[in-house]
Amino acid sequence: MENTSDREIVSIRVFNAPREAVYRAWTEEEAVKKWWGPKGFVNIFEEFDPVPGGRWKFVMRGPDGRDYENEIRFVELTPPERIVLDHVSQPRFVITAEFEALPGNKTRLVWKAVFESAAVFKGLKDIATQGTLENFDRLEAVLAART
Repeated sequence: MENTSDREIVSIRVFNAPREAVYRAWTEEEAVKKWWGPKGFVNIFEEFDPVPGGRWKFVMRGPDGRDYENEIRFVELTPPERIVLDHVSQPRFVITAEFEALPGNKTRLVWKAVFESAAVFKGLKDIATQGTLENFDRLEAVLAART
């Protein structure tokens, strides 16, 4: 197995929601629109097809009004355990999300992002790490609103 430690971010959070609900929040378009991306960003989806090989094309509009075009391919969907996404637009990276059921209807989400190179990772590490934490905060709010 390839060592990717020089170009990866691993973030973990426990959510107060059952594993199936957390998984669904990754595959239901209306939910993803609300939580994907850093704080202050709005998502405009052009295409969202959560099946293996499916395309997810969208624009993230920043708080400054600037648009960031994104394209992702769904590589793997194994309900309710795992999702693998390939961010095919720049910067290139692969996200693996693993959902572990915990006692008390809680879920541990392990989010691993592996960038195409150590150089790309170095340039994005701080912003990507902070963005992931903000994604988690927004996902937590979406899950809380559903209960």
